[in-house]
Amino acid sequence: METNKISIQDIMALKGKRKITMLTAYDYPTAQFEERAGIDMILVGDSMGNCVYGYVSGTIPVTMEQCIVHTEAVRRGAPSTFLMGDMPFGSYQTTPEEAVKNAVRFYKEAGVDSIKLGDSLGMVML
Repeated sequence: METNKISIQDIMALKGKRKITMLTAYDYPTAQFEERAGIDMILVGDSMGNCVYGYVSGTIPVTMEQCIVHTEAVRRGAPSTFLMGDMPFGSYQTTPEEAVKNAVRFYKEAGVDSIKLGDSLGMVML
């Protein structure tokens, strides 16, 4: 059973009181280091396309399956840290039903606390 898990309410309560920290992680050991360091939030970004897989086209080829596998590993490494998963390109731009289906997968399979949609041009958090 998880204890002292950081919630969105905890994050919102920090606003204006101190800086809120967020780092990216793609694997279990990095997530462990970040949780031990006291990072408030971890993002598992579709930037894994560049950073982990070395895709020439960057984030475009990243799949939901890749995002879920990496996010599951990060959740295991940082069970108490607020975790945000990045929905990859094409996983929410089709239909609202497909977007919800993929978001639910993230919550159920990877244990995220929130979901990020978009890129640097326009980010939405659910």
